[in-house]
Amino acid sequence: MVIGAVAAARAALRPERPDRLPRAMLAAAAWGPTLAGGVAAATARYPQAAAIVDERGALTYAELWAASDGVARGLASQDVGPGTTVGILARNHRGFVIGLVAAAKLGADLVFLNTGFAGTQLADVVAAEGIDVVLHDDEFAAIVAGCGARLTLGEAALDELAAGSGPPIRPVTRRAGRMVILTSGTTGRPKGAVRSATGGVDSLAPLLSTIPIRARDTVVVAAPLFHAWGLVHLATGLGLSSTIVLDRRFDAERTVAAVGEHRAAGLAVVPVMLRRMVDLGGDVADQYDTSSLRYIASSGSALGAPLATAVLDRFGPVLYNVYGSTEVSLATVAGPADLRAAPATAGRPPPGSTVRIVDDAGRPVEAGATGRVFVANSSRFDGYTGGGGKESIGDLLSTGDLGHLDQLGRLFIDGRDDEMIVSGGENVYPAEVEDVLAAHPGVAEAAVVGVDDEEFGQRLVAHVVKRPGAKVTERQLQDHVRDQLARHKVPKRVRFVRQLPRTTTGKVRKRDL
Repeated sequence: MVIGAVAAARAALRPERPDRLPRAMLAAAAWGPTLAGGVAAATARYPQAAAIVDERGALTYAELWAASDGVARGLASQDVGPGTTVGILARNHRGFVIGLVAAAKLGADLVFLNTGFAGTQLADVVAAEGIDVVLHDDEFAAIVAGCGARLTLGEAALDELAAGSGPPIRPVTRRAGRMVILTSGTTGRPKGAVRSATGGVDSLAPLLSTIPIRARDTVVVAAPLFHAWGLVHLATGLGLSSTIVLDRRFDAERTVAAVGEHRAAGLAVVPVMLRRMVDLGGDVADQYDTSSLRYIASSGSALGAPLATAVLDRFGPVLYNVYGSTEVSLATVAGPADLRAAPATAGRPPPGSTVRIVDDAGRPVEAGATGRVFVANSSRFDGYTGGGGKESIGDLLSTGDLGHLDQLGRLFIDGRDDEMIVSGGENVYPAEVEDVLAAHPGVAEAAVVGVDDEEFGQRLVAHVVKRPGAKVTERQLQDHVRDQLARHKVPKRVRFVRQLPRTTTGKVRKRDL
């Protein structure tokens, strides 16, 4: 699969001067198959090209390499190297990237920390993951102060190190440190999912073979960089000498404006961001020219059929919905054609991946039947830092979801296997009801949960966010569902709420409902 990833990457490259590629190959060879090797190659190829654009302006590849050298020298003086674990607690800006590359140069293990953590959660994760050093934004100084790491460095300290001079950092190892991505659990301590360098390289092949990503693109990465989806677009972009546009905090209008201003070819988001962008309305969105977009890559939570259609209507045939997880990596991709034909689909497996739907006994089910979703590919995670892994059947790994395949091999996700509602002896999958509710013109968002009921075992309760100015009622929404779905799928109650509780990556925290 490493060979497949290299072939896919070559296909994404643009023609260039013949001297650039040999320089890049030599630079990468010194660092091995690591993140630092990818940035070294990009720097050798296009030193004066913009690597990062944020609120401070453009940072070239040469400047990124020099700044990460400065931070690496400072960290090395504090005995950071192979075997050290560095946590990064930062929003989307150059500081995150400089710290990431610096730690990678030293061969340290990396843990990406959720910017939504409270102090007790951070301290719990620092202890559980054995984090020695935390690089953080200044806004998190108070919660970092008591986290238990032996060394913490804020933005001012990192800027000072980045501006320092000294001898170039030389490779201390050609073996990449571990990258630990925290699962986006909504209760309890998130698990640390370990990814190796080889797994990261292998994940590029299906990404580049299904989404029209090209070298030297300008890409707006709005998805959080601490999350697997944002991180893969950052790493892919740096490896392809692209320009990554970042914003510390997501704002729908600023994101659309950034696409227009920088003539971005790509936009990486989670679905809730797309909802905010679509909700801007034509009077705002039409001020910005987004015709440069070749792709919008969305992942991280369920997209939903109404939103998929709205995005295609607003931005054109550029939407790619990616289904997967931190553990299984990329499982399926739905491109614009499939999303037009079947807006609710999660897509088809890319080359090298297998998706199988099985019953509770692990036996494959027929097309159209709902079962448990298992995935096989070469880019699965290496296990949890605390031990153990996901349930597996041979090479197939569980995603924890329920779904079905249609006659064309397209995957549809029916819900989490722990979210299925049994009401009056009938199985109900919340995603189906949520899609119907979200398609109502008066509904912005909807989430359906099951609550205990003496008569039916469980009953459905829908939590609905109205569109501004909408006067829709509970009865109208119940009738809307009744017109399209079986009677047992009609919510017994509709609660109107201002907003749905979400994780920082946009997943609805249904336990809070």
